[in-house]
Amino acid sequence: MTYPPSSPPGIVIQHPGGQSTHVIQDDFHDPWLPAETILIQHGFARHAAFWYHWVPVLARKFRVIRRDARGHGFSSVPSKDSAYNYTIDTICEEIIDTLDHLGVDKVHFLGESTSGMIGEVLAAKYPHRIRSLIVCSSPTNLSPAALELFAFGYKSWPEACRELGSRGWAEALSKVPGTVSVPDPQYIQWWIHQVAISSGEGLAEYAQFLSHLDSRPYLGQITVPMLILAPANSVATKLEEQMFIQRQVRGSSLDVIHSRGHEIYVEAPEECQNAVLEFLDGLHRD
Repeated sequence: MTYPPSSPPGIVIQHPGGQSTHVIQDDFHDPWLPAETILIQHGFARHAAFWYHWVPVLARKFRVIRRDARGHGFSSVPSKDSAYNYTIDTICEEIIDTLDHLGVDKVHFLGESTSGMIGEVLAAKYPHRIRSLIVCSSPTNLSPAALELFAFGYKSWPEACRELGSRGWAEALSKVPGTVSVPDPQYIQWWIHQVAISSGEGLAEYAQFLSHLDSRPYLGQITVPMLILAPANSVATKLEEQMFIQRQVRGSSLDVIHSRGHEIYVEAPEECQNAVLEFLDGLHRD
């Protein structure tokens, strides 16, 4: 078993508000040709390394940026005595500031799970910075049932993250059917070790933020091209919700991915990747 690194494998960007963001960049396109940029934003408790297997496919044609969300991976955790304002505006501003630091004008934003919600808000608020939006297994909000599931018997989801710690919370989630649904025990152990890079407090603060996030009011404002990768068997978002997103965003495309559970980007990577590449190729044809 290869354990997670103890230091950031990518670069760390400092934001004006005092927080830092870790990003990993990959780019293997032909250097004499122009290349667009894809920004991949992981779901809750995951981080940039979880998308390693997408890099060979995407980085041949695109500059690929994998970004650790606030409080995840090697990105910073706001201290208790800081004046950090944990809002969707702050989160979006940090993403835009990341692009500015990297000299990127516009990106194709790929948001997995809860980061798809952030991508929807980002596309509505900053359409001039988003070439297209791809959401993967993304709910529009977290239902009371989902919040109760993630709490694992504690009084709240954030409290469960604090009490169990990142590793304990990951171990609890891995036992829920339809979440970490790749049956290979070695993958599950790798998954748990990777989640444990983040601190329990970092996950708790982000869970508190996500508990109140709702992207539904923003869907009708999205004007950029959009692809919805919809899981057929997720415990976090039903197919009906994915179809609702498609109805709300004019001109959006929906691909249903038939796999075991929520993490379709791992369970059916080739199918998801092919859908993404076909979608992006179609933008150029149009």
